[in-house]
Amino acid sequence: LTIALALMSLGTAWISMKRPIPFLRALAAILAGIVVLRIGHEPRIVGDDLGTTPIFNWLLLGYGIPAASFWLGSSFLRRRGDDGPLRGVEAAAILFTVLLAFTEIRHYINSGNIYSRSSDLIEIGLQVCVALAMAIGLERLRIRTRSVIHNAGALLLTWFAGLAILFGLFFIANPAIWRIEIAGTFINPLILGYALPAILALLLSYAVAGRRAAPYANTIAAGSLVLALAWITLEIRHLYHGLYLNSGDTFDAEQYTYSVAWLVFGVVLLGIGLLLPSQRARLASAVIIALTVLKVFLIDMSNLTGGYRAFSFIG
Repeated sequence: LTIALALMSLGTAWISMKRPIPFLRALAAILAGIVVLRIGHEPRIVGDDLGTTPIFNWLLLGYGIPAASFWLGSSFLRRRGDDGPLRGVEAAAILFTVLLAFTEIRHYINSGNIYSRSSDLIEIGLQVCVALAMAIGLERLRIRTRSVIHNAGALLLTWFAGLAILFGLFFIANPAIWRIEIAGTFINPLILGYALPAILALLLSYAVAGRRAAPYANTIAAGSLVLALAWITLEIRHLYHGLYLNSGDTFDAEQYTYSVAWLVFGVVLLGIGLLLPSQRARLASAVIIALTVLKVFLIDMSNLTGGYRAFSFIG
């Protein structure tokens, strides 16, 4: 029923393009609204029969086909103008695309139970990556369509990603705070949780640069820098502490490694800023190097002993 109603919306949009009867545009939006209500009643599409098969399950059909139908239907409706029905179908297209990705992630991580109350580092990291990737896509799309819905969707996904990073990655699923197992020396959940979101946030900051307010783009770029620094720091702690990062003392060698890694990161950013050239990279380098200097004087000088203190200061 969910799929059939979505395809009816697509068919109605196509007919409205061939026979410009105003009510057909509204009917396409009404059918899309019914599908949204249907999903609100049962997000699992088929209830308990959903099963545990990753990706290739009823979620893929129940969300994927309506999403494709609404995207194609909105392209048909757009050919005869921008109005309320078009915006309704566009909103449904974005909603079902987001729900498809998020429910598939939940289904996979929680062995088929999308109602699970728990959220781990991998799940939150994947959701952040998906939200940032979709925001980049919508930022590109809105330039071509000039749609207020695509514009609003890009903003909402960016805000969602920001909140998920702040409260999810840096608190709820932060392995430095909670007892969360980090398996794998370099290929581990920290990549999904911090490294990949840092890259996507950087790409998003370039996608909005010059097209939105400068503070907005700079905030996203700053978030990318914080994520990258968090990944470097947590990866070093993982190398010294093994599976669990929230326990154990911080020894001199570890503290010294943080300083060296931060300094190298800052120098790399400076090199990138000079080669491209990129003022943003040079400013990021200045922030990281200044932070490293503060760490050396405020932490290393008081906590490190012997040769490590001297080498930290010299470095």
